[in-house]
Amino acid sequence: MLSPGRVSPRTRFTSGDAWRGFILPTVEVRTMTNPGKYEPAALDLAGSQYTVEQTGRDGNFRPEYEARNAAGETVFRATYRMYQEKDEIPFVDPDGEELLTVKAEGTWDVAGDYLLTDSHTGEDLVVLDNDFSLLGDTWQIRDAEDRSLIAEISSRGALVTLGRKLLPLGGWIGHEFEIADADGERVGAIESGFAMFDEYEVTIADASSVPVEPVVIGAVVVDAIQGN
Repeated sequence: MLSPGRVSPRTRFTSGDAWRGFILPTVEVRTMTNPGKYEPAALDLAGSQYTVEQTGRDGNFRPEYEARNAAGETVFRATYRMYQEKDEIPFVDPDGEELLTVKAEGTWDVAGDYLLTDSHTGEDLVVLDNDFSLLGDTWQIRDAEDRSLIAEISSRGALVTLGRKLLPLGGWIGHEFEIADADGERVGAIESGFAMFDEYEVTIADASSVPVEPVVIGAVVVDAIQGN
């Protein structure tokens, strides 16, 4: 019997490798081959915990957001430009310099595709694909080029989702989303409590199989589109 702690379930062996006389099976660990491919050039989120908060509305009554790291430092701000022909969310750094934009690919798009574009390079990085339903929200993060699945953000609890959308003060109800990798394995969560303006705690337990930046950005997009 293998001693606990000596061989991790995430250890990779080649078939036929031996350990203390045992022939060990191959253990495959899924990791992204190029995680930097999905990172905006001027945004580097190295931590595993972030707070995403709707801080209020601007002079045109458009929702405003802020994301902070575990140390409480602002990493970006965003404004949901919801009164345009195509929904758009520009993201800026603490000094107001634009980092990236997320824009609907269709006109007046609720259930559809939202393209994340790096403002520094002009490169399209990922697509956030929304499968709209009154009973549950599912957002798939896909490669912008080949549309392969990278990660998924899905709501938990049909009654909570329904209440948030239909009750007069439903937007105040706390909610939870599950973060899963391309294989469907849970790797984190996005959770909120009861509040007038949404505040989410984003926790990514395993960043080896999902890109952190699109997931944290996705928390803003999910709340902006579904909550407004």
